[in-house]
Amino acid sequence: MNGNSYDIETPKQKTGGDAEKKKKKQKKSITEAEINGHSDPNTPVQTPVQTPIQTPIQTPLQSSEESASDSEKETEETLEQKEGAFSNFRISDVTIGKLKARGVSYLFDIQVKTFNPVFDGEDVIAQARTGTGKTFSFAIPLVEKLQGDSVPPTRGRAPKVLVLTPTRELAIQVAKDFKDVSKRLSITCFYGGSSYNPQRKSYFSGLTILYGFERKHLKNNNKLDLSKLKHVVLDEVDQMLDMGFTEQVEEILSTSYDKDSDSNPQTLLFSATCPPWVYDVAKKYMRPECKHVDLIGKKTSKASTTVEHLAIACHWSQRAAVLGDVIQVYSGSHGRTIVFCETKKDANELSMNASIKQSAQSLHGDIPQKQREITLKGFRNGTFEVLVATNVAARGLDIPEVDLVVQCSPPKDVESYIHRSGRTGRAGRTGVCICFYQRKEEDQLRYVENKAGLTFRRVGVPTANDIIKSSSKDAVRFLDSVPVTAVEYFRASAEKLIEERGAVDALAAALAHISGATSLEQRSLLNSDAGYTTMQLVCSQEMHNLGYAWRSIKEQLGEEFENHIKGMTFLKGKMGVCFDVPSDKVKEVQDNWSDCRRWQLTVATELPVLEEKQFSNRGDRGFGGGNRGDRRGGFRGGRGRSFGGSGGRGGGGGYGNNRGGHKRNFSQAFDY
Repeated sequence: MNGNSYDIETPKQKTGGDAEKKKKKQKKSITEAEINGHSDPNTPVQTPVQTPIQTPIQTPLQSSEESASDSEKETEETLEQKEGAFSNFRISDVTIGKLKARGVSYLFDIQVKTFNPVFDGEDVIAQARTGTGKTFSFAIPLVEKLQGDSVPPTRGRAPKVLVLTPTRELAIQVAKDFKDVSKRLSITCFYGGSSYNPQRKSYFSGLTILYGFERKHLKNNNKLDLSKLKHVVLDEVDQMLDMGFTEQVEEILSTSYDKDSDSNPQTLLFSATCPPWVYDVAKKYMRPECKHVDLIGKKTSKASTTVEHLAIACHWSQRAAVLGDVIQVYSGSHGRTIVFCETKKDANELSMNASIKQSAQSLHGDIPQKQREITLKGFRNGTFEVLVATNVAARGLDIPEVDLVVQCSPPKDVESYIHRSGRTGRAGRTGVCICFYQRKEEDQLRYVENKAGLTFRRVGVPTANDIIKSSSKDAVRFLDSVPVTAVEYFRASAEKLIEERGAVDALAAALAHISGATSLEQRSLLNSDAGYTTMQLVCSQEMHNLGYAWRSIKEQLGEEFENHIKGMTFLKGKMGVCFDVPSDKVKEVQDNWSDCRRWQLTVATELPVLEEKQFSNRGDRGFGGGNRGDRRGGFRGGRGRSFGGSGGRGGGGGYGNNRGGHKRNFSQAFDY
């Protein structure tokens, strides 16, 4: 409807209705844009034709505070969109149309900061968090620059752009991103594991952009002419320039770079993590005046800010069984989950794990390239819900709407954790990353926290109630998908069941069967061990040692009950303890225990906040150790002292010359 139609229409009621209709339509478009991770820059700032009828009317359902809040939200969105508006950059209408078809209606921060330097031919090192749009940061300006070249591609022409990536999957994806926003550029992807003939055919037809999974494929293909390159991009540069890749990169680029020559190609390095050594190695490829774009800088958090980081203590032998419950509660039957493990064997075994109710497939280096492409496509399209992968899927892959990432063990380096956790919470969405760990791996977990600037929230394994709630929601969603025609076939059986069992019992049994939650096993919240229940004993005053709790338990439950208690640990502030007991002993504990003014004993429904163990200091019941012991648990004597600190139960005190106490069997209760 244009502005003139408002002037012609005289009935006030009709005009008001049209204005309301237009407002709803505008609101709907904003909502759809937000779902896609972008907002249309034109929507909030559009100024309608000024008529008295279009003045916002305060309705009883909308308070003035709500109006002010909505207005502030729209203002914030407008400011964000204003900086990234396409009109601020040298982007053609054709490319804008293709970007909008991809759901992109303005440039993200990293794209805003790098567009002009890349377009103007400057060398750039760019660092930004995962999921912030780094691929389009170099793709859009390079496409605009190349499409402005009036010379048509000729047969056999050498490529102008070379993009190197550390994995085949990332090379394929980045090539697709270029194709999606370009019109007449010749683009091909070179990598091993598939037929060379189509790739060679594309090359001899004349190329503009060449992608490579760099290892042996590009290096050994002597027919590739890389001497005419104008632009070189190293994506995920920290891995590309790692010690195992540097030689191969240098050999590939040796024909394109001359030392201190102004004719060297423009070099663009992009990654979520850039350790200091990356800058040192990059100097040999880049001009001294190269542009540095760092959207992380000295900020505390290096990982994605839209991801919640959780940690679950779980022995490796229990992880396969626990994994199914974790996926069910945090992702459900309709969400997407990526599980990262260290070995190909683990990936194969976990993908076939019976505890995972959702359909799952594995992805690793031993799988043929064609099948890997089919697997990734199926995961993106929702053909299956769980992808179990090695590090091959950790870097750069933009898989939309991943709800959950699970890491089966703490990573060996912080960069790996940042890349893996960054597969969720992308493009403004929120996500959850869960890391399994053993108690002896807590040092590794703290190291990741310190270096990545994040805090893991320690949680217990999902309880039976958590699983039932999640499974019930999924079962109800499954019922919604049943066609009405199919319901008619089961009506007679349903009526019979209601007669025999009653409506509620019959439906509850049906939901339990649909969800697969017919048998649930109680697990410890402390270490995920099956058959154990975690209890917490709260004290009215601060405790100085665990012996205080042990005495009270023995007084009420008897001396022999000590043998049933496992893994006693201080609560935060030492205002109590929590511990595990066999699930079949819980009723016995509840029957024989009586709360008093000082002590209250309950079954823990979630993992309480625990006191951090000081492994390097004196032990308490299970950690013997000298004062100032080493980080392996404090079993060595104090350095530079005559005697080590006194050992707790399970470890003798350390003696001089770093001779520590002995670790006894009892302390294995803490070694999970």
